[in-house]
Amino acid sequence: MTTSQPGLRMVNLGDLQPSQLYISREKLIRVQSEFERQSPQCMAPIPYKNLGGLWVMTDGHTRAFAAYLAGLSAVPAYPDPDDLDWEAYQICVDWCHAAGIYSIADLAGRLIDPEDYERLWHDRCRVMQSDLAHKRKTR
Repeated sequence: MTTSQPGLRMVNLGDLQPSQLYISREKLIRVQSEFERQSPQCMAPIPYKNLGGLWVMTDGHTRAFAAYLAGLSAVPAYPDPDDLDWEAYQICVDWCHAAGIYSIADLAGRLIDPEDYERLWHDRCRVMQSDLAHKRKTR
């Protein structure tokens, strides 16, 4: 585990709100393979941002899910210092809530093949980003 991120600490997996609807089965296999080579406790930390009172994961969903499957209850995490598109993240969190996804455990039935991940998740996000860009131009 790297300690270079300010605010790095162990965070309960149940306290982290996912911001994506699916996990790529192929990517999960790669992460689990990494866990076999080194302890899951040595995983790269998960960045999160407080968004509306929720600790929303901004990256690392597959690592968090692999940690959940490995039986870990907490993961290293840190406040994401990047200036991201929080309106887009709020939309993603709203999608998650509409799908019943409130914790990493809720992604258990949402493992999909890479082609489906591209189509169902990345394409959806591209359309949302395009819609947001258009909306912002007309404001």
